[in-house]
Amino acid sequence: MANIEHLQTVNVPASTVYEALTTAKGLSEIWTNELIVNDQIGFINEFLFGGKGLTKMRVEELITDKKILWKCVDSDPEWIGTTISFDIEEKNGRTSIIFRQMNWEEVTAFFRLCNYNWAIFLYSLKQYCEEGEGLPYHKRKF
Repeated sequence: MANIEHLQTVNVPASTVYEALTTAKGLSEIWTNELIVNDQIGFINEFLFGGKGLTKMRVEELITDKKILWKCVDSDPEWIGTTISFDIEEKNGRTSIIFRQMNWEEVTAFFRLCNYNWAIFLYSLKQYCEEGEGLPYHKRKF
């Protein structure tokens, strides 16, 4: 099994990061504006990218201002069964986010592409939390 892991530091309180990652308002500014999300355990969040590429993530764990855990239940076949986690820790008004996408079957070209795109996601999260505007899918130029 392989994992993607990233660390991002954001100059805002943990509550701001947590809200950005658990609400439609935040996730639409960070990842994609085509979504259905709810911050309830067991809810299946849906993310669409440019009218294609539906990804469904079941909310597995929520610890306010500390942790978010999703399990991919439908998406590209390489994503199904992977888990996405955000471990959030605040110190002195700065918040660290450890991001992981765990349990990939193998390292493939798609794994490497997703690794790159998760880094952009975390940059978008930082921009949104600090500046009020992220870089979601519909604003990116690939």
